[in-house]
Amino acid sequence: MAKQLLDLSDLAHAGSTLQIRVTPKASQNRIERSDGRLRVYVTTVPEGGKANVAVLKMLAKALGVPKSRLEIVKGDTGRDKVVKIL
Repeated sequence: MAKQLLDLSDLAHAGSTLQIRVTPKASQNRIERSDGRLRVYVTTVPEGGKANVAVLKMLAKALGVPKSRLEIVKGDTGRDKVVKIL
């Protein structure tokens, strides 16, 4: 049974940024919201940008926007990232 993805549509404003912390190689894909930050857990390994692709795909689905409207503007290779909604 698939777990329901967190609804983040209230954050989907063009020009806004999201502060996220990513945990790669997690046991399951999920997003948690706490203290104004988002924690994104992905099962993908952090090699060759694969985890970033998985993070953007999951965020796009939760926000209700196309992946093409999301861009990592800070933290491309780190766990703490800033994602801009275009």
